[in-house]
Amino acid sequence: MPVIIENVEAGGIAYKKGMRSGDILESINGNEVNDVLDYQFYITDEKLDIVYSRSGKERHVRIKKPEYEDIGLIFSTYLMDEQHTCRNKCMFCFIDQMPQGLRKSLYVKDDDERMSFLFGNYITLTNLREADVERIIRMHISPINISVHTMNPELRVRMMKNRFAGECLNYIYMFAKAGIKMNCQIVLCPGINDGEELIYSIEKLASLYPAVQSIAAVPVGLTAYRERLEKIEPYSKETAQEVLNIINGFGDKFEKEYGTRLIYPADEFYVICGSDTPDYEYYGDFLQLENGVGMCTLLRHDFIQALKTAPESIVSRKISIATGEASYKIIKCLVDMAQDKWHNLECKVYKIDNDFFGRSISVTGLICGQDLIKQLSGADLGEYLLISDSMLDSENARFLDDITPSEVETALNVPLKAVPCNGGYELLSALIGEEL
Repeated sequence: MPVIIENVEAGGIAYKKGMRSGDILESINGNEVNDVLDYQFYITDEKLDIVYSRSGKERHVRIKKPEYEDIGLIFSTYLMDEQHTCRNKCMFCFIDQMPQGLRKSLYVKDDDERMSFLFGNYITLTNLREADVERIIRMHISPINISVHTMNPELRVRMMKNRFAGECLNYIYMFAKAGIKMNCQIVLCPGINDGEELIYSIEKLASLYPAVQSIAAVPVGLTAYRERLEKIEPYSKETAQEVLNIINGFGDKFEKEYGTRLIYPADEFYVICGSDTPDYEYYGDFLQLENGVGMCTLLRHDFIQALKTAPESIVSRKISIATGEASYKIIKCLVDMAQDKWHNLECKVYKIDNDFFGRSISVTGLICGQDLIKQLSGADLGEYLLISDSMLDSENARFLDDITPSEVETALNVPLKAVPCNGGYELLSALIGEEL
């Protein structure tokens, strides 16, 4: 599928060869270019035979350049075509549990293998054609992040409500044979894919180590908007502990065999059990941070390291922090450490209940602007209110409920400051008002 070149970098190789904005890229070295993965793969050669067209007339240009050097073509999107969306109807899908009326982008169910490689998104494999699998293997696109959920084909069909969900598990074995690295995710639903089914899935995935380089187990998120959806029970302290026992039993075993724990529980399981997350060394290379695995531990570790090099004295400050139930304990602990060091630092940590999505949702990243306004109105928040940047979109412009930070600032009469969700140095810097 030919793609339109939006711009050509002035002074770049392609520009010098006469290529311009609006030209249509047809092929590179005889290979069609359908998306950015094709382009990035074929552009690495030292000798390029590029076919493009302008005003319906086909043109050829030959380029000789250093290997891997870019030639300066710019496209309108990373994908060059429409994003592949999810074909499943998973029983635990968070998007299906959202109320109507939020911004449209929140209802897009991404399931695009290219986004997995480019941005670390997770895919279910059900969108892949054999040609896609062959391309991934041929280009050795790695790592790929896969939402597995279960290695039982029949159960996967039931959970994802897609008749192809079971058979496409074969792609995992094909990728492993080809040496493609994979990070796997299992969203656990009590009594459905945990217990013996979890044991089965862990054993199957672990047999593919080192191609499968990490596995994250995450508890299902249940909002208050599940009226027409299949009933799923939330995790209790007892059932969460059963999951931890299984995962840590396997983790101890794999650490002895492979030198890595391989399977990791999300921090939420420890929160549900009322216990602390493990030490820093437990998480290895922290490959599953995006799944909330090890975030509390990394935050604590980096914060303590930052404290060691922080100044001995600071200007008196009075500020506040808003966080979710899942991270309240660790944030409060870190603030107490800072206040022990600087007695002129006054910081109040507020635990925000998620009234918008439902009280069972405890993660900080799902706190909405209206919950901040409702629960903090009238409070003495000091010089400014710290929030996690995970509450906001990628541009830090809006909360999930489409409320802007400026609207929250006006309602609460305090400036907001967004801090990286796992940035210990950044958190301490924001607390004391000094760069570290």
